[in-house]
Amino acid sequence: MGWNRKVLRVNLTAGTCTEEPLNMQWAQDYLGSRGLATKYLVSEIDPKVDPLSADNKMIMATGPLTGTMASTGGRYTVVTKGPLTGAIACSNSGGFFGAELKFAGWDMIIFEGKSPKPVYLYVENDKAELRDAGHLWGKSCWDTEETIKHELQDPLVRVSSIGVAGENQVLFACIVNDLHRAAGRSGVGAVMGSKNLKAVALRGTQGVSGIKDFRAFMKATTEAKKVLADNAVTGQGLPKYGTQVLMNVINEMGALPTRNHRDVQFEDAGKISAEAMHEKRESDGKPQLVTNAACFGCTIACGRISEIDKGHFTVKNSPKYWGASGGLEYEAAWALGAANGVGDLEALQYANLICNEQGMDPISFGATVGAVMELYDMGVITRDMLGIDAPFGSAEALAKMVEMTALGEGFGKEIGQGSKRLCTKFGHPELSMSVKGQEFPAYDSRGIQGMGLTYATSNRGACHLRSYTVASEVLGIPVKTDPLTTDGKPELVKAFQDATAVFDSAGICVFTSFAWTLADVQPQLDAACEGDWSMDKLNEVGERVWNMERMFNNAAGFTAKDDNLPPRLTTEPAKTGPAKGLVNGLAKMLPEYYQVRGWTPDGEPTAETRSRLGL
Repeated sequence: MGWNRKVLRVNLTAGTCTEEPLNMQWAQDYLGSRGLATKYLVSEIDPKVDPLSADNKMIMATGPLTGTMASTGGRYTVVTKGPLTGAIACSNSGGFFGAELKFAGWDMIIFEGKSPKPVYLYVENDKAELRDAGHLWGKSCWDTEETIKHELQDPLVRVSSIGVAGENQVLFACIVNDLHRAAGRSGVGAVMGSKNLKAVALRGTQGVSGIKDFRAFMKATTEAKKVLADNAVTGQGLPKYGTQVLMNVINEMGALPTRNHRDVQFEDAGKISAEAMHEKRESDGKPQLVTNAACFGCTIACGRISEIDKGHFTVKNSPKYWGASGGLEYEAAWALGAANGVGDLEALQYANLICNEQGMDPISFGATVGAVMELYDMGVITRDMLGIDAPFGSAEALAKMVEMTALGEGFGKEIGQGSKRLCTKFGHPELSMSVKGQEFPAYDSRGIQGMGLTYATSNRGACHLRSYTVASEVLGIPVKTDPLTTDGKPELVKAFQDATAVFDSAGICVFTSFAWTLADVQPQLDAACEGDWSMDKLNEVGERVWNMERMFNNAAGFTAKDDNLPPRLTTEPAKTGPAKGLVNGLAKMLPEYYQVRGWTPDGEPTAETRSRLGL
C-alpha cells in the first residue's frame, strides 16, 4: 500500500479535527509528500492569497516510503504559500517526526483558518485534538518540546514547533522538529505563527502496514542500502564529514560565495570546514564535533552533533548552550561564515544554535547579514541604526544580529524581512543575492554554471535542493559535466528537477541521490505501492509535480522576468579561481531550458505539455 489512506483536516478557526479519505487517484498521479501535498494545496487555495492570512493553508505530509524500511525514510514536507517569496513553498525535514506521523496512521495533516488563541495539535494514533498553548507562546522550540513532553508524561512524543521567530513572522522562520531538524526554507514557520499554531505533537504506535509485496520490498531496500554503503560519498564522506565535506572543495573550485558574492573564494574557508570541526581546540583540547547522527531509518548518518567552546565570548555566560547539540552543516556554515567573511568556527556554531533554538533558516539569515554588512561597508547602514559595528568578518556583529533577529529586537526586525525587502528599503535592491526573494545557498553560479539556471528556475526561489547539479558538475554523479560551460545544462537541470521531485514525493532524503538513480528507487516504490510504478511513470510524476508548481506560481503572478539572477552574477566576473573572468550564462541557458521543458518563450507550460501531463 505505502499510504495510510487517511488525511487529518484541522480547522483552526472552528477548533475542529476531522478525518477524511486520501484521494487515491491523486496519490497515483502525484505519489505523496511534496507532490501530493502540493496537489491538495493548489486545489484548495487562491494562488494570489496573502501567505500570512487565514485563507492560506499549511500541509504536513509524508510519502509512501516514510516510516518504512527504505533507507532515509524519515522525511516529511511542509507545503504552503511562502511569505518570503509569494511562491509555492515546500520545505523538507528529517529527524523522526515524519515517521511518527505515519505510525499514527495519517498520510498528511491539512491546517486551515486561524485559531483565535495560541494552540497546539496533539495526535495519538486516531485521536486528534487542539490544546491550549498560551503557556508555550514566547517559548523557544527547545523549551516548547521539553514542556510538551513533560506535560504529556511521554518522552517518546515527537514534536514539531516554532520559536519566537515564527511567532513574530520572521519571513524565513522555520519549523523545528527533534530539536535540530527543520523544515527550513521559505518562511513556513511564519505561516504556522500567523495561524496561532505553536506546535504539533505526535504519538504513533500503529507502525506501517499494507506494503504491496513485502518480500520484494525487503529485497529492494536491502539492495539499495548496499548501493549507499558502497558509494564513496554516502558510505564514507557524508558519515565522516557531513555535508561540510564540501567547504574546502567548493572553495578550491572558486565557487564559494564570499562577502555577499563579491568574491568567490574565502581565505578562511579552512577554519570553518569539516576538517576544522574534527581538530582539537587550543582552548580546551576538544574538537567541536562530538559525533555524527542519523535521522529515522537512515544508513548514511550525515548529521552533526557538536559542542561549542564553553569559553567562547558568545556562551561563556550562557551554560544552556554548553551541551552537545545540532552542529554545522555546509549550507549553514557557509551562510553564517563565508557569506559574511566570518572565520570564527565557534561564532558560527553559536549562531547555528540560536537558529535551531528559535526556529530560523540559517541560509536566509546569514545571507541577509551579508547584505547588511555590505550596506554597512558602503555607509548606507550605520552603527547608530544597528547598535553595533558590522564590518565584513565581525563575529561579534554576527552573534548580535542573530540574537536581535530571533527575538525581533531593534534592527533585527529589518533583518527578519529577508535581504530583498531590506535591500530595497535601503535603496540597493541589486545587493540582495536572491531569486524570487529567497536567498542563495552556498554555490556561486559563476564557478558552477548549472546552478545559476537551477536558482533562476527553482519554483520555491533560489534553492540547491531542487536540482543539485553540483553532483554532476563537481562530483561527477551520475556523469561528469564541465562546471564552467553552459552547454547541456538546460537538459541537466530539467533531469535533476524532475528526479528530485520523485525523491521528495517518495518520502526519502535527496542525499541518497549521490548514490541512487531513479532506477534504485523504482523497485522500492513498485514493491511498496499498489499500481504500476515503472520508470516511465516515475519520470512522468516528477515532470508533472514540477509543472504543477510552476503553474501555481504563474497564477500567483510570477512571469519569465522572475527567472533571473542578481546583476552581480551576470555582469561582474569572478575575480579568482578556475572561473576567473566568467559571469553566469543564464541568458543563453534560459530560452533553451524553456524549450526543453515544453514551455512557451514566456515560461508557461504549453497546452500540449499540460495535456500530456494531465494538468
